[in-house]
Amino acid sequence: MSLHVVASVYYYGMIAVSIYFFCMSIANILEMKKKTAAPRLKNGPLISVLVPCRDEEENIERCLRSLLDQSYESYEILVIDDNSTDNTLSIISRMAEENSRVRVYKGKALPPDWYGKPFALQQLSAHAKGDILLCTDADTVHAPTSLSWAVTNLEANRCDFISGYVGQILKTLGERITVPIMFFLTGFIIPTFLNRLVKSGYFSAAVGQYIAIKKDAFIKIGGFTAFKKKTSEDIYMARYVKQQGYKTEFLDITGQVQCRMYRGFHSGIQGIGKNIYDFLGKKPAILIGIALLIFLFFFLPFPLIIWGLFSHTPFLPYLAVVHALFTLTWLVLFIGRRIAWYNSLLWPVMYFSLLFMVLWSFYRTVSHKGFWWKGRVVS
Repeated sequence: MSLHVVASVYYYGMIAVSIYFFCMSIANILEMKKKTAAPRLKNGPLISVLVPCRDEEENIERCLRSLLDQSYESYEILVIDDNSTDNTLSIISRMAEENSRVRVYKGKALPPDWYGKPFALQQLSAHAKGDILLCTDADTVHAPTSLSWAVTNLEANRCDFISGYVGQILKTLGERITVPIMFFLTGFIIPTFLNRLVKSGYFSAAVGQYIAIKKDAFIKIGGFTAFKKKTSEDIYMARYVKQQGYKTEFLDITGQVQCRMYRGFHSGIQGIGKNIYDFLGKKPAILIGIALLIFLFFFLPFPLIIWGLFSHTPFLPYLAVVHALFTLTWLVLFIGRRIAWYNSLLWPVMYFSLLFMVLWSFYRTVSHKGFWWKGRVVS
């Protein structure tokens, strides 16, 4: 087979892939919009808001203030200090004294067979009185209708578990080329409507910044014990809930919760990279295959078009179409996520960051060096 034929197959394949991505980005946004109901309920079942904290002195007061300013009436806030080394405990203790809706717990020492966040949430769940558990992170800020949104959408969709993408605050270039990678799968790779049509849990998704689950379902699945040592416990939780016969939904929460996940490139690489190999089941063959696909179908088109501009290749029009569709795909995605449109022009650098994260995640895992996160090593 000649080199020209191989190149033709590759470029035709790239056009097919880019068309698929563009169409799927639109389909997934429409699916989320269609299934997401506007918050309307102001009372109903008791919600237990569970907030794990470890070294969150910069964020936790802002988070709790927003949770105390809710239009929904029936809720409690449970906060656990997961052995922080800063002033987190004193801040949440002061806020509990100011408002009886807040209850504070001191976390136990971390057992060797658990990771920090699942263990903190498991401890909090034992104290929860609500019919609905809402797990949220200490660096989130909630709109006054955030809790109403959870109850409204659990009821409107007749489901047991909901999550989705919250509004992401991106302040630095490093954040802009790392954080959007979390939109990758449910943005334009996996059709989110398959979650409704297929029983397999692999089409379920979740983001740990906002997860609402009915307590009876939570108890029946055994809480966090099935995924107690997972860095991507949110994804595994969504899959497991679906596998146990419960209904899950992945919706649009951008108007209800805001979050600045990371502070620059390094923390973005650390935070997202630690989840990649775990997400792929820690299977080297799968990770190597994913890395190859990312290189060929995501990263390579950009250096190829630079080369094509100088080499006068006959395939330059194909590359131009691919680039236009990639840009439009990210543009649609960012508009749907309420992120400034011009960030869509950064997609070549985002894909380079993704490729780097995949390889770095693999290296840190197989070398047994693990990942340093919140003062602990996870592997």
